[in-house]
Amino acid sequence: MKNLFKYTSLVVFACISFVACETTDLDLRVSPNDLAADQADPNLLLNSIQLAYGSNQAEISDLGADLTRIDYMFGQIYFNNFPGDTFDDIWGRTYSSDFNDLGDINVQVGMYTNLNNISAINAGSDIDYSFHEAVGKTLLAHTLFQLADYIGQAAFSEALNPVDFPFPNLDSGEDVYAAAFNLLSEAETLFAADPPTQGATDLFYDGDTDNWIKLINTLRLRSYFLTGNSSAFQSIVTGGNYITDSDEDFQIQFGTSELQPDNRHPDYADDYTPSGANIYQSNWLMNQMVVKADPRIRYYFYRQSDGTPGAPGVPADEETLSCSLVIPPPHYAGFIYCSVANGYWGRSHGNDEGTPPDNFTRTAVGVYPAGGLFDDSSFGEVGLGEGGGGAGIEPIILSSYVDFWIGAMATSDAAKATALRAGIEKSIAKVQGFGSLDSNADSSFEPSAADVSTYVDGIIADFNAATGDDKENVFAEQYWIALYGGATEAYNYYRKTGFPTTLAPNWEPEPGAFPRTFLLPQNEVITNPNLTQRSDLTTQVFWDTNPASPTFPPAN
Repeated sequence: MKNLFKYTSLVVFACISFVACETTDLDLRVSPNDLAADQADPNLLLNSIQLAYGSNQAEISDLGADLTRIDYMFGQIYFNNFPGDTFDDIWGRTYSSDFNDLGDINVQVGMYTNLNNISAINAGSDIDYSFHEAVGKTLLAHTLFQLADYIGQAAFSEALNPVDFPFPNLDSGEDVYAAAFNLLSEAETLFAADPPTQGATDLFYDGDTDNWIKLINTLRLRSYFLTGNSSAFQSIVTGGNYITDSDEDFQIQFGTSELQPDNRHPDYADDYTPSGANIYQSNWLMNQMVVKADPRIRYYFYRQSDGTPGAPGVPADEETLSCSLVIPPPHYAGFIYCSVANGYWGRSHGNDEGTPPDNFTRTAVGVYPAGGLFDDSSFGEVGLGEGGGGAGIEPIILSSYVDFWIGAMATSDAAKATALRAGIEKSIAKVQGFGSLDSNADSSFEPSAADVSTYVDGIIADFNAATGDDKENVFAEQYWIALYGGATEAYNYYRKTGFPTTLAPNWEPEPGAFPRTFLLPQNEVITNPNLTQRSDLTTQVFWDTNPASPTFPPAN
């Protein structure tokens, strides 16, 4: 049924785990999800858990980015954009198995069942597989947090027990959080003994248990922030044992292999093709960075054109950008509707117009995080193998993100400004480190240390001078910019705080209520008589205590 790697060849998995390889050894065999615990190899099971987790992170991040204007969202009506099957694959990978999204290898992977198998093997074996179990529990805990955050509920207390609970009920968000915290504690206990990897491939930290424990505490931090547990949050910050440096960043590393397998960053694979770029970038985000002269903009975006039709000084063009001829509607007053200056060619939130012949003029993903081209104002066309060849990352939790959480929980403006500065500086430093991936770029276009200092000092000055909502907007806009490429937490922050209020409106003036949660996974609803699908997207997660839709968030 499914293609899976021979566990006897770890080189094969290294290919899938985003390191370029010349050949791939594949074998038709039964999925590890279908094997009895005593038949499966723990290293193969852990591989499956990590691939399932990585695939889920990419999908969840895209959803968060689309809704918060960090990426472009196609489609005007929210309810139509996010139907009941939105979380089907994520749910499937979490509780049983589903197809891997990382690369082009048709591999069936899963988390919960494989973690249970690892636990059973570890309990009955003379070999210590505690490392495998600890990694699996950490990744499952994070996924459970996210299911509670994005759909409000998840299965845990009745999950994977078909004899007693053939149709499991879903646990409340609070109970899912409690279960996830317990899993983190169990994983931390296992990691604290510094167990051997037993030859396992660790995609994230290469067997460094200290970094895994820092991740566990960082997962606690993000969850304490969302639930408002300031004392527990501060206790971890005081302890200092969490992700504080880019060397500890939690991310997925991609490679440059185009075939067998394609382990390039998925956005690179979509944009760097013989037929041009296929992704539209967010007008709101690009305009924010243009207006602010953000030093990260040349790393984030690669311009194929030096001017966008309809922008100041550039003639409108009905063929390539039809909206450049349109007078912006009243609800877009004060916002960029169609054309961002300086050749940043994207689309605005909800624009569902057809696709014109703009694949070699629209703005493509850049060298960060997708491993593309650095924008040195050459305005060439994208193509296979250009720039960094796709050797980018999928950011999941970066040290810069954590500084923004610390700032959001700060009790004084001074402390918040300090955290804001740290978050911006760490983000810029990490992004600039990707410039070397494009060895053919003109490095003179890279911002200097003085440019960076001027930018950061200016943002902090703006923050200190602002009051009320304006101050919160300065902070949140910088958080959004730092989250480009890994925006899972943007959706949470937006529902938690309502900021930034400066987000551009939907293309449609009446798009329906902004999604406070997604619908339940339709496949589970169809097969589980204990579940009933929701009729709208307005259900609030337990930590979202803000006013009901449609009045909140205010920018929608």
